[in-house]
Amino acid sequence: MSALTDFFSEARNSAASLADVFSRGRGMRLGVTGLSRAGKTVFITALAQQLTTLAHAAAEGRKNPLPVFRLAAEGRLFSGRLEPQPDDHIARFAFEDHVAALTGSDPSGADRHWPQSTRQISELRLTLDFERREGFRPGPSQFTIDIVDYPGEWLLDLPLLEKSYREWSHETFETSAAAARAPLAAEWRGFSAGLDPAGPEDELLARRATELFTAYLRAARSDAYALSTLPPGRFLMPGDLEGSPALTFAPLPLAEGAEIASGTLAAMMDRRYEAYKSHVVKPFFRDHFSRLDRQIVLVDALAALNSGPAALRDLQHALNDVLAAFRVGRGNALTRLLRPKIDKILVAATKADHLHHLSHDRLEAILRQLTARAISRSEFSGAKVDVIALAAVRATREAAVRRGRETIDAIVGVPLAGETLDGQTFDGVAEAAIFPGQLPVDPREAFRGDALALAEGDADYRFLRFRPPVPSFNPDGAPLPAPHIRLDRACQFLFGDRLS
Repeated sequence: MSALTDFFSEARNSAASLADVFSRGRGMRLGVTGLSRAGKTVFITALAQQLTTLAHAAAEGRKNPLPVFRLAAEGRLFSGRLEPQPDDHIARFAFEDHVAALTGSDPSGADRHWPQSTRQISELRLTLDFERREGFRPGPSQFTIDIVDYPGEWLLDLPLLEKSYREWSHETFETSAAAARAPLAAEWRGFSAGLDPAGPEDELLARRATELFTAYLRAARSDAYALSTLPPGRFLMPGDLEGSPALTFAPLPLAEGAEIASGTLAAMMDRRYEAYKSHVVKPFFRDHFSRLDRQIVLVDALAALNSGPAALRDLQHALNDVLAAFRVGRGNALTRLLRPKIDKILVAATKADHLHHLSHDRLEAILRQLTARAISRSEFSGAKVDVIALAAVRATREAAVRRGRETIDAIVGVPLAGETLDGQTFDGVAEAAIFPGQLPVDPREAFRGDALALAEGDADYRFLRFRPPVPSFNPDGAPLPAPHIRLDRACQFLFGDRLS
């Protein structure tokens, strides 16, 4: 971006930040992101449900569900409530619909299911009434949290702002030739090899190339491969841009030093690539991303572990790109007003309930290995970073299972219909005791071995997907928050210092 564009963008962001403060008063904008199926929707739903019902737990005879969260442990929360949507041009996070999905339409929860995943930016405003014990004005106070939900894949587009179409094409072809990707990209690469970049513009060729390129990206993201570095992000989540010229382009095999002449197929692709950057990527950064105060990045490390070392290494590269995109640093009252910086980042390995708790430390160690370089860079800039294994909604419980003379630490839950393990296919109704396997003690071991170990039958662990837990209700019939793992620790890290 030019210096003049940067100046106007910063001025616009400062004005938006001031408007945020006048709109919400004391509070923060929390970004929630993660790559596809990392659990963003479930996390936000569980967080909002916990914080809006927490003050009533004691009156309903429930134990404090967030004991590590000091605000709850000290009994200083009076109430939590949802407020009207603060930004009229952003979709409201469909909290009520997602709670209904998790609990089902009847008390038995027979039709409960996981809510639809994030496909666009959405927002939810939550206000806490609490007692402040520190600071200049102790006593009753309010704190507003604007939760901004957005797909992590969109962050992977930010580096495109610094790349030309030629550079992006070269990198994409080079990446697609890697062992883990080559079979998936074969049809698209074969079609592209027959294209003449210097030939005339051709809409049908552009559409076919885009279709094959998008099919390659979708295949790479599938459960069997779980690859992560797949820009442009909107190709997999097009929304209302589907079919538009800004999403109808693909890399071309451009010869080194070859000129992109006007009126050619290459010029057509180049123009649309630049339109994608101008009309899709830049507005996202300007209008939403650059106004965040704190950030949680959710990571489905188990899906990558299922697929083998190649998927883990690809996830590592993607997380480095995601974390590098944040504008981080130690903030103060003035910067929060005029130029917000992200001063705390929580990186969370989700679906910890798919493992026995004895393996949670190992999962956190693998996540630290995945993000070590990016965390070091963020901490050097003054941001605080923490890494945890959590489950915002706990779908399993733990059990000791006897097998002959051996006792095995297992997890018990209802696997999703169609999940398979050792030749058994689950029906989505019956409970099952599962031993998912042990994660390696040394996290570096998870990154070693041939690509796509699972596809070749070499993985020594297999993580199934489970249905949400059977719901519980309070005496008035309202659904209660589901059990969780370390959601209270996440709350303390993200909000605790601002609620003291």
